[in-house]
Amino acid sequence: MPHIITPRLRYDSTAVRPHWQDLPQDVRQLIAQHLGGEVQAALSSGSGFTSGFAAVLRGTSGPQFIKAVNSTDNAVVADCYRREALINQALPAQIPAPRLQWIEEHDGWVVLGIDAVDGGGLPATPWKPDELTAVLDAYTITAEALATPPARLQHIGLKPVGAGGDFADWRNVARGATPTNVLPSWMPLDLLDGLAGLESGWREAVAGNAVLHHDLRQDNVLIDTYGTAWICDWNWPCLGASWFDLVLLLATAFADGHDATSLFIQHPTARGVADEQLDAALAALSGFFLTSGGQPPTEWSPHIRQHQTWCGEVTLRWLADRRGWAF
Repeated sequence: MPHIITPRLRYDSTAVRPHWQDLPQDVRQLIAQHLGGEVQAALSSGSGFTSGFAAVLRGTSGPQFIKAVNSTDNAVVADCYRREALINQALPAQIPAPRLQWIEEHDGWVVLGIDAVDGGGLPATPWKPDELTAVLDAYTITAEALATPPARLQHIGLKPVGAGGDFADWRNVARGATPTNVLPSWMPLDLLDGLAGLESGWREAVAGNAVLHHDLRQDNVLIDTYGTAWICDWNWPCLGASWFDLVLLLATAFADGHDATSLFIQHPTARGVADEQLDAALAALSGFFLTSGGQPPTEWSPHIRQHQTWCGEVTLRWLADRRGWAF
């Protein structure tokens, strides 16, 4: 079991969200109409890093997972919800993802109704082998369906991974453009040049034309009553190599003592992937997360910096294990 210094979050309690009674009455009425009448209030979801309302609500027509946000107060989140709705409706039928049932905008609020996963809960922490296998199996199905971008997703418009900017964080630190004090105190600075060199090859390493979920975190997956995994929150899809989605997911498994490298090699999406490709991806992700985690706290998500630092550490320690670096 690797020694991880950064405390691991409880991913069922990372979000600060409004409750059912906090929603305006007309928004509650709108939701009730879609659910067939009186709504049984439920606790807001504790997972995630946004401030929108999110809860499984039940009416006479059954349960649905409801998301709602005031676009005036949270324009970025509202745009994410709109895009999620577009992406969700364009996903191929075979992908194990909860499906959008409806979206409405009312008086500045964006409201989504999504299928509730039967008995759905986050995977256990630490990872249980059967749940990890279920998620990897679900991603196999997903990757096969998205190996070539479906026409409906192409119409929405997807950009290559990293189109918004380069993963150049280790290179920026190594050349002095980013101060080393953004990094955790335990970070061995003698690794900077090696990390910067690996990171420089990330774009070529992960290039591809497959559709990526691009946010395949442990808390973006639900396990249903039958042990099947469902991949949720399709907000950030992009184009790249299918295996890139596995890197952060398996880094969290590495933190729990699983043989992440063997699991990666055995996955269908990783056929033909060279060691240097995986290491370049791990370098890019670790630099991004560790430098992001060192930024000032945010009001919109009080736990995001700890989450980023933990993700950065587990990706870095997996890379160090693979390269024989001791720290």
